[in-house]
Amino acid sequence: MQRFLSELQRRKVLRIASGYVVAGWIILQVALSLQTAMSLSTAFGSFVLGLLVIGFPIAVVASWFFEITPEGIKRTVASGDGALVKPQTGDFILAGMLALVVVVAVVQMASPRGEAPVVSTEAVAAPKSEPAVEIPEASVAVLPFENLSADKDNAFFAAGIQDEILTRLAKIGSLKVISRTSTAHLASRPENLPEIARQLGVANILEGSVQRQGDSVRVNVQLIEAATDGHLWAEIYDRKLDNIFSVQSEIAIAIAEALSAKVTGSEKKALAVAPTNNPAAYDAYLRGLAFVRKYEYFNAERPLQQAVKLDPDFAIAWAVLAKVHAALFHEGDRADARRAAARTALDSALRLQPDLAEVLLAQAYHQYWVERDFPGARRRFELVYAKWPNNGDAAAALGFIARRQGRWDQAKAYLKQAIALDPLSQESRMDEAATHFYMRDFTAAQHRIDEALNIWPDYFWLIGLKAQVHQSLGQLDQADETLKGIRLDLLDYTSIEAVFLQAVYRRRYADAISAIQGVLALDKAAGSLDTLSSTLNLYLGDLRRLSGDAAGARAHYILIRDELLPELKRQPGNPEIINRLALMYCGLGERELAMRYADQLVNLVPVSKDALAGATWEGTRARIWARFGDRERAIPAIARLLKLPSGIPTPAILRLHPDFDKLRGDARFEALLVEDSEP
Repeated sequence: MQRFLSELQRRKVLRIASGYVVAGWIILQVALSLQTAMSLSTAFGSFVLGLLVIGFPIAVVASWFFEITPEGIKRTVASGDGALVKPQTGDFILAGMLALVVVVAVVQMASPRGEAPVVSTEAVAAPKSEPAVEIPEASVAVLPFENLSADKDNAFFAAGIQDEILTRLAKIGSLKVISRTSTAHLASRPENLPEIARQLGVANILEGSVQRQGDSVRVNVQLIEAATDGHLWAEIYDRKLDNIFSVQSEIAIAIAEALSAKVTGSEKKALAVAPTNNPAAYDAYLRGLAFVRKYEYFNAERPLQQAVKLDPDFAIAWAVLAKVHAALFHEGDRADARRAAARTALDSALRLQPDLAEVLLAQAYHQYWVERDFPGARRRFELVYAKWPNNGDAAAALGFIARRQGRWDQAKAYLKQAIALDPLSQESRMDEAATHFYMRDFTAAQHRIDEALNIWPDYFWLIGLKAQVHQSLGQLDQADETLKGIRLDLLDYTSIEAVFLQAVYRRRYADAISAIQGVLALDKAAGSLDTLSSTLNLYLGDLRRLSGDAAGARAHYILIRDELLPELKRQPGNPEIINRLALMYCGLGERELAMRYADQLVNLVPVSKDALAGATWEGTRARIWARFGDRERAIPAIARLLKLPSGIPTPAILRLHPDFDKLRGDARFEALLVEDSEP
C-alpha cells in the first residue's frame, strides 16, 4: 500500500486529478451560465457534466503511464534506473481500481447527500394504472385580471376582457388552455405560482390587469414560466373601447408565438373577428357574460337582450342569449314561451354567422337541452370540439350525451377530458363521480369523491353523493358519519335527498322533518322561483306518512297538487313535474291517477331514448307498483332495473326501503336482495 501511494505521488496522479477537478468545475460553471443566458435546455448542462465525468478516469489513468515534460508528453520512467515503465498486469489492476474509486466518488459528490431520488408528486398520487400526465410546454392558464379602474363597478369589464382573451386562446389547437372555471377563484397575482400551475397541469401562467377610463382602456399582460417565475413575454396595450377587440387577438397570437405554438391561417381568421362595433352593446354583453360565468341565467337574460337590441347584428351575443334560454328551459322552465325565445335567439345567430364556434355551441345546446335530439347534439358538439379543442364545456356535454345514449365508457372518457381542461371545476369532478355512481361502480365513485373532497372538503353536493354511495351499499353508519353536522341549503339538492333517504332507511323521521322544513322556509323567503318547494313538500309528505301522521302528510300532498297542476298546463311535457305528481297521488292513495302519470312519464322518456332519465322514471313506476302491492308488475320491473346503469335500486336499498315492504316474503323478491348488482 505504501509503494502504491508513493507511486501516485511520484507519477503526479493526485496533482493531475486535482487540476482536472478545478478545471472541470470552471468549465461547468461557464456551461451553466451559457445555458441560462441563451435559454438552452437543461440537457445542455447535463451533457457537459457527463463529458467531464467520463473524461476524469481517462485523465487519471493516462497520468499513471505518461507525464508532461518540457520536451512534451513522454512515457513515465521507473524510479531509480530511468528506464521506461513497462506496464505489468498489476499496473492495470491498480489503475482500474483507482478509476473505479474516482468515478464512485464523483457520482456521490454530484448527488445530494442523505436525500432520496426526486419523484414526481403526481406520480406518487396517481393510481398505479394511471401514470402521471406530462405537462406540455405549450400550456397556459389565464388568471383573473386585476381591475385597476377607479370605478370598481368595472370589475365585470376586467373579467370580460380576461374571458375574451381566454376564449381566443382556447381556439388555438396547438395550445393547452385551462377553462375559466378552474381559475375564477384564484388571485390575480398569487405568490405560489409553481403549485398553482401543478394543480392546473400547465407550464405557464398569464397574469393581467385592466384599467378603463371613459372610452380609453389599458390592458397590461405578462406571460410567466411557472417553474422559474421567469417572464417570457409582457406588453402594455392602450386602446379606445371601440378597438379593444384587436388587442384580444394580438395577445392570443403573441402568447402562442412565445410558447412556439403554431397558429393556423383559419385560426388567425377566427381570432380576428370583431364581435361588434358598438361599445355600448359590448358593455352590455360583458355584463351578461359575468352572470353566465356564475350560472345566474335569470340575471344574464336582461343585459344580453339589451346587447342585441343595441346591435341586432351582434352574433355572439345572440348565441349566448340562445344558450341562456336553453339552459333555463333545461333547468325547469319548459313553457312554450321559453322554447320560442330560445329558438328566436338561435335563429338570429345562425342567420348572422352560422359557422362561428360560439353559434355552433349554442346550436348544440339547443339540440341537447330543448329539442332532446341527442344524436344531432352529439354531432354538433363534436364539430365544436374540433374547432374549439380547449372547450371543456363541449367535452363535458359530449360526456353527458354519451350517458343518455347508454355509451357509458365513452361518457367516462369525455368527462376525464373535461377535467383535464378544467381540473379545479367542482361540477366536472361531481359529474365524473356521479357517472361511476350511475354505473354502480361504487368503489370508483367513492375514490373520485374522496379525491375531490381533498380539494373542497365542504362541497355539499359531493358530501351528499358520498352519503348516497354508502346508502346504496347499505352502509348506514358511514352515511350517518358523512352527514353529521351538515347544514342544508337551497342549492344542496343532493344532500337534501341524502338526509331524506337516511331518515327513510333508518325509519327515524323527526330530525329530517325539522331539517327539510328549514330548507322550505328558506325557499319561501327567497320567493320560490322554481318548483323546489314541491320536492320539499313531497319529502315532508312521505316522512309524515311513514311516521304515522296521515293528516300532516295529506296537507303536504295537497300543496304539491295545487302548485303543480297549474304548472303542468304551462309546461305540459315537463317530466320532473309529472314524476312528482305521480308520487304525490301515490301518497294520497289514488292508485289510478298515480299510475296514469307514471305511465305517461315512462312513455314520454323511455330508456331507449334516454338511458339515464328513462331508468329513473321506470324506477318511479316500479316503486308505485310496489307501494300498492302489485307484485306481478313490480318484481319483474325491479329485476330489470337492477341490471340497468342508473337504475336506482340496489339489493341494499331493496332491503332497507319501506316502499318495498309489501313485496317481502315473495321468493322472487327475496332472490333480488342477495343479487350482486356491481359490475
